[in-house]
Amino acid sequence: MLTFEEKLAIIEEFKQLEKREVSLGRVNFHFEDSLYDKKNVVYHLHPNGNGFVYAGELEDYSADDRGMVNIRDFEADELHALVEAAIDSLAATPAEKNPVLEEWLNNDDQSLVLMREEDGYNVYADEDLEGTFNSYKEAANFLEQEGFSRI
Repeated sequence: MLTFEEKLAIIEEFKQLEKREVSLGRVNFHFEDSLYDKKNVVYHLHPNGNGFVYAGELEDYSADDRGMVNIRDFEADELHALVEAAIDSLAATPAEKNPVLEEWLNNDDQSLVLMREEDGYNVYADEDLEGTFNSYKEAANFLEQEGFSRI
């Protein structure tokens, strides 16, 4: 297990994080450039080596109901990778995290493009916006109802 000082040194390598001291000698690290309400990347790093890193946007980690992963027993490379992934997940829009760009055709060889963008899913005919949808399922249902199939 890494010591508090070793964990602190790894986390302080990330210059985009702001260190904030809290009670009982614990330290938090905030990512002020987060695109989301969540800014606390490292939570309550304690002198005993315990602490948490936010992984609520990550699929590869088992997080608690707050999206936090306990880093008590992490090795240096594991901690570095988790903090880096946490920052990346808070710096990317949903469209950047899970891009969608699909072409759909109908029986008349007309094509439409389904694209995930900041505000949801948009359907385009060339450069003209044909529709905006809150979910992929809504957009796909629209295209199917209009006689289009994904290529």
